[in-house]
Amino acid sequence: MAKTDSTGSTWRYRWARRQNVRRVSTFRGAEAAWRRRDDELRRLRALAADFQGSAAAGAGLPLELAGDEVVLWALPAAQLVEVRHTTVLPAPDLTVAPPAGPLRQRRPDGVRVADAGMAVITSRRLVLLGGRGRRDWAYGRMTGLGHDPAAPVTLIQVLDRRRTSGLMLPTDAAADFRFKLTLAFADAIEQRPAVLAQLDELIAEHAQLKPFRPAAATPGQARLSALVPGGRRTVAVAAAVALLVPAALFESDPSDPNGGAEVAVAATPASSASAVPALLYPAAPPPSPRTTPKPTKSPRPSPTASRDQRCGAPENPLGYDFCGGTRIRRPATEVCDWFDCVPQFWSGRGYLVQCRDGSVSLNGGRSNACTEHRGVRRTIWK
Repeated sequence: MAKTDSTGSTWRYRWARRQNVRRVSTFRGAEAAWRRRDDELRRLRALAADFQGSAAAGAGLPLELAGDEVVLWALPAAQLVEVRHTTVLPAPDLTVAPPAGPLRQRRPDGVRVADAGMAVITSRRLVLLGGRGRRDWAYGRMTGLGHDPAAPVTLIQVLDRRRTSGLMLPTDAAADFRFKLTLAFADAIEQRPAVLAQLDELIAEHAQLKPFRPAAATPGQARLSALVPGGRRTVAVAAAVALLVPAALFESDPSDPNGGAEVAVAATPASSASAVPALLYPAAPPPSPRTTPKPTKSPRPSPTASRDQRCGAPENPLGYDFCGGTRIRRPATEVCDWFDCVPQFWSGRGYLVQCRDGSVSLNGGRSNACTEHRGVRRTIWK
């Protein structure tokens, strides 16, 4: 037997069940994304703490090592690339930046492949053992280092070489290569503790972003708008149409399409009208002196009618509006009951914004905010 509320209806229970399924699905997706990022940060932290090399690792390589030089990492598939035009790269730093997105196996414009071979990271330099010879980039002579955000290409500038060159690696090895090159450069300038401190800070910040399990929706929270196909959005559109149509009809003045005064035209010819005695048509009274009408005061609109207390935001008990105040970075768990949240809402990493299609995202302040919903429209405040 179907469950009913006090009015004997079952739609409230169906609404609560759909809401709970949606909330749990959104939460699980956000939690899985958070856990993947947490595992990656902890893996990098462990790698940074234990990243060591040895002279024995270079055995069999056609590479002569200095007395205190050790091999840290080697990759057999790498390509030497050179830049055709002159460019200025940023100075090498120790920033451990998260990847902006998946890398694509493509060569950027203006970059040509000059050789291929094995890439070797040592404690003193980066080396490519190619088919046409050897190319070295010593850490102490590096003046510029740049990682392409869309392609697995790393470009390097050194003091003793005029042309900018670098390496292009397989996409699945580029992230590890960049991180290990940062560690090797940090060791060369005795700054590995700075990299470890940066990773610890990233882990602590990420721990604060762990999604919370949403509260369960109850039948009593269902609103009548849930009975309308499309929900609150359909109701809002219908209300807007109901307000705009009468205003448009009033301004158009359909009784006077030409904008002039109405004139009654007699159905009989003008000659017959002149034959009628003038006594049948009393003379018009003389015009009265023109007087200026006294202006009447229009009633002052009430404060509630002149300005919406929420500045267009949907009615909600959370105090969220479009008027201004404080950005919302940790919204209430029931925010999706009052606003139309985007899919994977709880995986957002920013503040609360409204997209141009009316949906709500938690990626405010980020470049990917509302990318699939026609962009950001405005910020939601509290």
